[in-house]
Amino acid sequence: MAAALSVRLAVLVCRQSQRAVTVSSHKKPLYATQATSKFYSLEQSHVSGTDKLRSLVNIRAFHTSYARKGLEEFFDLPENWGEENVKSGAPWTAEQLRAKSNEDLHKLWYVLLKEQNMLLTMDKESRRQGVAMPSPERLKKVERSMKRLDLVVKEREDALRLLQTGQEYGRPGEYRKNVFGKTIWYVFKEHPIPWYLNSRYKKRQFYEPYYVAPFVRLRIEQDMKNRARRQNRERQNKEKLALMFPKKT
Repeated sequence: MAAALSVRLAVLVCRQSQRAVTVSSHKKPLYATQATSKFYSLEQSHVSGTDKLRSLVNIRAFHTSYARKGLEEFFDLPENWGEENVKSGAPWTAEQLRAKSNEDLHKLWYVLLKEQNMLLTMDKESRRQGVAMPSPERLKKVERSMKRLDLVVKEREDALRLLQTGQEYGRPGEYRKNVFGKTIWYVFKEHPIPWYLNSRYKKRQFYEPYYVAPFVRLRIEQDMKNRARRQNRERQNKEKLALMFPKKT
C-alpha cells in the first residue's frame, strides 16, 4: 500500500514538472528594455505593424536648441561690419499687417523689437568709434513697422470693444469743461467711496466760472485770426507757385 502511494506521488510530481517545462517553453523571451519588446511584438504582427515600426524608428530623439548666453545678437552680422550699404526690405504696411492673425502679429512684434535693439546698439557703437552706421535708414523702417503694427492692434481692440460693449473708448468717460473754459474728455476712475462722499473729488471743478467767459471769447477770436492767417499764407504760396511754374496749354 505504501509502495503504491509513493509511486502515485512520483507520477504526479513528474506530470507537474512536465507542464511547467511546456508552459515556459511557449513563453516569449524577455528583453532588456520595454522598447525592444514592443519592436518584437510589432515584427510579429501583420504588414501594418511593419509600417508602425518604421514610423517609430524614424522618430527623432528629444533635443534642445543651442543656448546663446553671449551678446552676439545685440550686434549685426559680422559680414555687414564696415559696409556702407546693407540690403533691407521695405517696412510693413498697414494693409499687410491687417491680413495677419493675432498670433503672427505677436511674433512679429518681438522680431521687430529684437531688430530695433540690435540697430540701436550698432548706432551707439558706431558713434563711439566715430564711424558711419551701415544703412541707418533700417532703424526708421523698423520704427514705422512697429507704429503700424500698434495701430492695427488698437483697431482690432476698438472693434472688439464696440461689438461687445458699444463704447468708443477703452475707458468710459464724458466731455466736460474745466475752469479755463476748455472742453476736455474726462475719463472715469474707480474710487473706494461714492463721489458725493469723496472730498478730493469735490474739490475738482468741472464748470466754467462767470469771470472766465470774456477770456474764452478772446481765445476763440485768437483762434479764428490764426486760422485766417494760415489760410491766407497757403493761398499766397499757391499764387507764387503758379507764377513760378505756369501751366502749359
